[in-house]
Amino acid sequence: MFVFRIDSRSGVPPYLQLVHQVRQAVLLGFLKPGDRLPLIREVSEAVAINPNTVAKAYRQLEQEGLVTGRPGQGTFVNETSAATISPATYTSLQRGLEAWLGRARAAGLDEQAINALFTASLNQAKNENIA
Repeated sequence: MFVFRIDSRSGVPPYLQLVHQVRQAVLLGFLKPGDRLPLIREVSEAVAINPNTVAKAYRQLEQEGLVTGRPGQGTFVNETSAATISPATYTSLQRGLEAWLGRARAAGLDEQAINALFTASLNQAKNENIA
């Protein structure tokens, strides 16, 4: 079963954190078409947020076409046209990223500096049509 996490220090509204987590889980293949998301009540109790916040996240995911709510049954992941990453590719990329993070930490970068470097590199790659 999919488990949500909320970071109260992130500055990102809780409903958007839920939306981002579902998007990422679908992209990475952790959630597959037909999988049921946890019930609103279950999420609300597990992460200690208002059920209306969870409902807002689920509504946004429905509007995006990522999930469909079925009355009395729950909310289910839709078939998507977005490509998912194979487990082998995911593992390889994760290992490479972990190695890069280790080198960044060894060079003395803290989390904020690592985020800044990664974001700058991603934006540069977008501008050069690499990413």
